[in-house]
Amino acid sequence: MLALTFTTGIADAVGYLGLDRVFTANMTGNVVILGMALAGADGLPVLGPSVALGGFLAGALAAGRLLRRAPAGWSVRTTTAFTAAATGCLVVAAATLVRPPVAPSAYAAVVTGALAAALGIQAAAARRLAVRDVTTVVVTSTLTGLAADSRLAGGPGVGGGRRVLVVVLLTAGAAVGALLLTAGGDRGVGLGALVAGLGSAVCVLVGHRRGRSS
Repeated sequence: MLALTFTTGIADAVGYLGLDRVFTANMTGNVVILGMALAGADGLPVLGPSVALGGFLAGALAAGRLLRRAPAGWSVRTTTAFTAAATGCLVVAAATLVRPPVAPSAYAAVVTGALAAALGIQAAAARRLAVRDVTTVVVTSTLTGLAADSRLAGGPGVGGGRRVLVVVLLTAGAAVGALLLTAGGDRGVGLGALVAGLGSAVCVLVGHRRGRSS
């Protein structure tokens, strides 16, 4: 889950920087951007955040139905869901490496929706596994827990290391995504999606093997 958090940072960075300021995983950001855009704020997109929200919800809905009857812990259905998410990223990577998206455009909107759907599947699967403080897509609740449960707040200070890692890895992923976008030029979105998809695929293989062995 921590490794998937890193790959999410990559996907969000290339989405925001390469797809007209749209988050593909952080839906809180999209809701805020959409609200400001609807209020008439200059230069903020409406289509991109709307498509991302729809794609994310569709992906999470599909994964939710798949995992509804799955047993606790990692199962074959968990592997299927995470595999679908990784495959979605790789499909987006292949498409955008061949034909780079130029935002705003209909093609860029399709790319945004597809990538958001993949991250929606991942988020729903991570939620099903219920690793505390590691949703792979957001850190607001993680930061809240880090501060509120810390010894400075009179709490037990349990889980602080993992919470810090979540924040660090999401930040590092975003930094890597920005670097990939710069290095890839017109094909930066595809390069970022490729690295995120391959990283997710490795996580699926490791998680599936551990699940089977346990």
